[in-house]
Amino acid sequence: MARAYVGTSGWAYASWKPLFYPPDVKTAGLLAHYATRLPTTEVNYTFRHLPTEKTAAGWLAATPADFVFALKASERITHMDRLRHPADTLPLFFERAQLLGSRRGPVLFQTPPTLQRNDDLLAGFLAALPSGQRCAFEVRHASWYVPETYELLATRGVALVHDDGEGHAPSPLETVGATAPFAYLRLRSEVPYDDEALRRWATVVAEQARAGRDAYVYLRHDDDGQMGVAAVRLRLLLAEQGIPV
Repeated sequence: MARAYVGTSGWAYASWKPLFYPPDVKTAGLLAHYATRLPTTEVNYTFRHLPTEKTAAGWLAATPADFVFALKASERITHMDRLRHPADTLPLFFERAQLLGSRRGPVLFQTPPTLQRNDDLLAGFLAALPSGQRCAFEVRHASWYVPETYELLATRGVALVHDDGEGHAPSPLETVGATAPFAYLRLRSEVPYDDEALRRWATVVAEQARAGRDAYVYLRHDDDGQMGVAAVRLRLLLAEQGIPV
């Protein structure tokens, strides 16, 4: 059976005290404490800043050997160049991402909401992706949700991200895990996830794991840490179903 990796989008939130973090934990110790409760995080920092050797070394030192960092791809790739010129933009990002070694998880490519479906653009971008890398593609315009998009993603084993929230049409739920040997979900609802909602998502994630697909699940960052607590609860619900977490 595959594994479910459940975490949140980022960790450096002092406002999560005392709900998620102890009141006395220092800013420098947030990641180390986070890693005692959750085994993965989605790093939005890399959207605007390429990781340096010093930054990567700090992340590695604060986390155990099996911790996983999913990295959001640089804004230059997705928002400035809008997927054009991937041969110029991708190599440097993946070079820096490799500083995390075995702890690097999928790379998330999130397109701007104004970027509409363009099969030639997508095909050229996918062709430039390095082989052997787990990549996830989040589109935020409904024109992309067609079989042609799914087929292109499947040719390179790139996951179509399912995003629950953020004010745009999410991908159809049946596409979760349909284009890659793993699934990638972003639970971004502005409404806190109660136990009933978490149980529904646990069922979705468990189906992926039982089908042999690792599932990466990231809840959004919020003001007080409720999402961190919900991520911990979701892990417990999955463990109760016998899913490795």
